[in-house]
Formats: sequence, C-alpha cells, structure tokens
Amino acid sequence: MTLSPVSLAGRRIFVVEDEYFLADDIGKAFRALGAEIAGPAGHLDDALKILHDGSVLDAAVLDVNIRSEMIFPIARELKLRGVPFLFTTGYDKITLGPEFQDVPLLEKPIDLPAMAQKLAGLIAEPGV
Repeated sequence: MTLSPVSLAGRRIFVVEDEYFLADDIGKAFRALGAEIAGPAGHLDDALKILHDGSVLDAAVLDVNIRSEMIFPIARELKLRGVPFLFTTGYDKITLGPEFQDVPLLEKPIDLPAMAQKLAGLIAEPGV
C-alpha cells in the first residue's frame, strides 16, 4: 500500500513533547508539510498557556507523560473542543484508561511520516 502525499498546509498543530530533539523533529517534519506549529511545549504549564491563548488549533500531538505529569487535562480539553489529537508514548495503551481508548497511540520511537499521515487523516475525518 502506498501512502498518498500528506498535506498539513495551513493547519495549526499543537505539539506537547518533553523530549527536545523529538519535539524539534516533529516540528520540522510538520512545517515541511506546510503546517504551523503551536509550541512545542515541554511542560504542562506551557501547554496550558498555549491551549488558553485563544488561538485556533486544528490538531495536536500529545506525549502522554510530560516531565512525570500525565497529559490528560490537556487531552480532555481538546476532546471537549472537538480538536483531533493523537498520543505518543513509550508506554502501552493500557496507561490511557477507558476515557482515551479511541485516541490513536503511536509508540516511540516515532515514525514521523506515519504520524503526519495519521494526523492528516484525523483532521480530514473529524469524529472518526
């Protein structure tokens, strides 16, 4: 199966990731596909500031564990707003609990092209 070229052009993607180099790689990959990056945020407080700054977010990539804090308060607010997102983690899906079982989970190390493809699909088909 060949993947069609992914476009995130004009989309604002919220990135919450505490591993600096991974956050930088995600940002570069998404910018190369035409996206604008909100963040990346490496602390929960920074992520909350971005979340509440009044700007539009088209989708998000959330590391499950940010400096030993769980990302779930951010995830809950995105869900309430109808903003599609996916989780990245070194943990397995059981750590998400029933509340987020429907959210895509990408295990680290991350395949960035696959992540971009998945995110573009979430944006294109909200609620699926």
